[in-house]
Amino acid sequence: MLSHQPKDYLCPFCDWLSGNETEYKQNSDIVFQNDKVTAFISPKWWVNNPGHVIVIPNHHIENLYSITDKELSEVYRTVKQVAVAIRNSYENCTGTSTRQHNEPSGNQDVWHFHTHVFPRYENDKLYQNHEEKRFVEPSERKVYADILRAYFKKEFREGV
Repeated sequence: MLSHQPKDYLCPFCDWLSGNETEYKQNSDIVFQNDKVTAFISPKWWVNNPGHVIVIPNHHIENLYSITDKELSEVYRTVKQVAVAIRNSYENCTGTSTRQHNEPSGNQDVWHFHTHVFPRYENDKLYQNHEEKRFVEPSERKVYADILRAYFKKEFREGV
């Protein structure tokens, strides 16, 4: 069975996109949005990689197995844009990494397709520190959201 979401699953991403903000999902976290995808600052940060972004399709798709190629293309087009924005905007950022998880054994814990885009720094030990995570306040997320929104505003204004 490729579906693991409970029958009565209330998707936190869909709930948020329908207008229900929470401490962990606020509209001020959004760095890019169009009619197909939303990119936002994650509320959970790895210790050495603050301000990472999650990119989701705007309608509910559980995992990689159920997303169409067209929808996947839209998500990953945005993933690329976000990676470029992070690399060009975050101080001392020297690279990026992306992660996408499917099913419980693949560490998926939200049953809505999503891809993480992490800023990378020399010796950040992202994969060694994967257990060292914390939820951050909206005010901490806003700093990074403002940086990326300003980048996207400039890029779209300049036509890049």
